[in-house]
Amino acid sequence: MSKGLPKRSEDYSLWYNELVKRADLAENSAVRGCMVIKPYGYSIWEKMQAQLDLMFKETGHSNAYFPLFIPKSFLSKEASHIEGFAKECAVVTHYRLKNSEDGKSVIVDPEAKLEEELIVRPTSETVIWSTYKNWIQSYRDLPLLVNQWANVVRWEMRTRLFLRTTEFLWQEGHTAHATRQEAIDETVQMLNVYAEFAETFMAVPVVKGVKSANERFAGAEDTYCIEAMMQDGKALQAGTSHFLGQNFAKAFDVKFATKEGGLEHVWGTSWGVSTRLMGALIMAHSDDSGLVLPPKLAPIQVVIIPIYKTDEEFDQITEKAKEITAKLKSKGISVHFDKRDTHKPGWKFAEYELKGVPLRIAMGPRDLENNTIEVARRDTLTKETVDLAQIQIEEYVSEMLDLIQKTIYQKAFDFRTEMTTEANTWDEFLDLIETKGGFLSAHWDGTSETEEKIKELTKATIRCIPLDQKEESGKCILTGNPSKGRVLFARAY
Repeated sequence: MSKGLPKRSEDYSLWYNELVKRADLAENSAVRGCMVIKPYGYSIWEKMQAQLDLMFKETGHSNAYFPLFIPKSFLSKEASHIEGFAKECAVVTHYRLKNSEDGKSVIVDPEAKLEEELIVRPTSETVIWSTYKNWIQSYRDLPLLVNQWANVVRWEMRTRLFLRTTEFLWQEGHTAHATRQEAIDETVQMLNVYAEFAETFMAVPVVKGVKSANERFAGAEDTYCIEAMMQDGKALQAGTSHFLGQNFAKAFDVKFATKEGGLEHVWGTSWGVSTRLMGALIMAHSDDSGLVLPPKLAPIQVVIIPIYKTDEEFDQITEKAKEITAKLKSKGISVHFDKRDTHKPGWKFAEYELKGVPLRIAMGPRDLENNTIEVARRDTLTKETVDLAQIQIEEYVSEMLDLIQKTIYQKAFDFRTEMTTEANTWDEFLDLIETKGGFLSAHWDGTSETEEKIKELTKATIRCIPLDQKEESGKCILTGNPSKGRVLFARAY
């Protein structure tokens, strides 16, 4: 259980890695850099996926699926795109194996070389826009609003479960529009969908902003993002939405007949979030005792644990537990009655604490006599005895889960506020990035050269230019050149 779990204050990285494994979320696979997402971890991802999918469909999007393999020539059609992904691509060169001469192994058949190599998708813009050329002929075909749930491969040398793996799961939306403004509106709309999901369901406060040119998605005109703050003072990019302009439409010659009878290239967007959100969820809320899950994404919202010595006591508690379970389920609350006789109550308490179950109900013979239950909150690690005669259990639990959701969010919000600091001089910036971390709000002269120099000297990057940035004349912290407003710097995952 959590016993022996490293402390965040002593080794945050080790704490994270150990927690992911001990809470049964994921583990490393036989393939270097790839992970096995275990059932408990995948059940959290499923809840994320289900909610996001609902939000996508409410905004008019439909799901489709496109090939895992992309012809190499497709990536050559958009120059900045291939430059951005070339070093991360896995390449398929042959299509067959054969037995070795000694019959003890298999080898690649040299006669089975592909005429054109295939790229295992790092992202799907190229293969999707080659398809859109067949789907779009007229303004009547627009807007085209498509999303796909898939896996992608980006060859990583330094990996960490959920945060950065060679293969990961995600969704990627790809839309086509008749006008520039429609595409920009779509880009911003999906950014707002991501922000709403992060704050309302993940209980993670985020900053909405635009990436600098250096941090922009390869092939996009603008990249919008949501940035979150982790408990170690590092930022994490939690979602991106890209305005592609006409770049991919021109690369794949995707044109449409306008209402006026002309012929124009369409305007595009792409947007996505991945299993990296699992890492954000863990690092934003969890503690030295294990996971802390917001109720809206917890696979088990309430666990009921019986405490008994005899079979008769167990049967009586079971009847009461069934009654409570039925009432909770009628309110849409996920509840689990742990009747295993292979583990003692104390062991179960520790297990569900480690796994972040928001509410734990314990019931023993004395509780049956007094018509009470013991309720423990995971977020505050506090307990109280509740008189069932004084409450409606389903209303009580529902309100308690809402309170936990809000409390978790407020704690993360307060932490982010505490970890957001203005830096007005280079010396102040250097001191803050080393001693405090977090978001540093500072002036920047707008040049890529200055941004690269700051990154080289401090390992801090511009996380975003906030959408709510105030116009404020100032001087760049590094060069002293004029600046129109502050941007957010941070070291990041």
